[in-house]
Amino acid sequence: MAIQFNFVSSMLILVLLSISSVEGQGGGGGGGVIDVVAKFGAKADEKTDLSKPLLDAWKEACASTSPSKIVIPKGIYFLSTTTLDGPCKAPIELQVQGTVKAPADPGAFKEPKWIAFNRIENFKLSGGGIFDGQGTTAYKKEGCKGHDYCGSLPINLRFDFLTNAMIQDITTKDSKQFQANVLGCKNITFEHFTVSAPDESPNTDGIHIGRSDGVNVLNSEIKTGDDCVSIGDGSKNLVINGVTCGPGHGISIGSLGLFKNEEPVDGVTVKNCTMTNTSMVLESKLGQVLNLALVRTFTLRILS
Repeated sequence: MAIQFNFVSSMLILVLLSISSVEGQGGGGGGGVIDVVAKFGAKADEKTDLSKPLLDAWKEACASTSPSKIVIPKGIYFLSTTTLDGPCKAPIELQVQGTVKAPADPGAFKEPKWIAFNRIENFKLSGGGIFDGQGTTAYKKEGCKGHDYCGSLPINLRFDFLTNAMIQDITTKDSKQFQANVLGCKNITFEHFTVSAPDESPNTDGIHIGRSDGVNVLNSEIKTGDDCVSIGDGSKNLVINGVTCGPGHGISIGSLGLFKNEEPVDGVTVKNCTMTNTSMVLESKLGQVLNLALVRTFTLRILS
């Protein structure tokens, strides 16, 4: 019952976000379409940092009392790193039409993140664009198997403490670590989300979910060197439906049981998924302590 309610509520969120999206119409207190090239001088030359124009556009949209859409037009952009913070006063859509590239050198990052979305409500990321982490150099470094090096590498997309969010028609590729990380979110949906990384890429989970309630991964394609979807402690009411996974390790619950005070995983449904060239269909990573009590409700229906 909890899973069913979660799915219905997420669809209602999608409808509300669609209604509130802005197609070039302004409103009181700001809002409307904000083009980072036309208004803030962003350049699609693969060398001029997109960080300041994007932050300036975000600041304007976040302060608006009516819905806003930020547009990154077609082209190839360089972005050093950025964190887009809320809370904001009205819904925001970030429409990425082009390709955004990260620094290739892992040493350019002081923190294990490239692009982060933090404490935002009613947010949509869309547009058919690509986030390219340029991680192929990092894959060749020593130490990844022990996670002492890979754990400090940047994650392509971090979604931290978002409420009512839609990630739709977006590609993330060649992240140096996880492709997308979901932490502390409530009602967030990934639909037509594409992950692309070579099968030898280490620690590059497609979507890692932790301590979140109401996460849907729908009709998506995930190709990576690690878990297609990995589920950490405190995750509940998750639906993974219509996902094509492979190469990769499959869909993983865990690791669990390694640390004190871990929260249970409750209400996970996996259905209508296709696994190709994966190490396994479902992987249970329960750590050194076999703590099955942490996994309360799980439903599996794989169609391969």
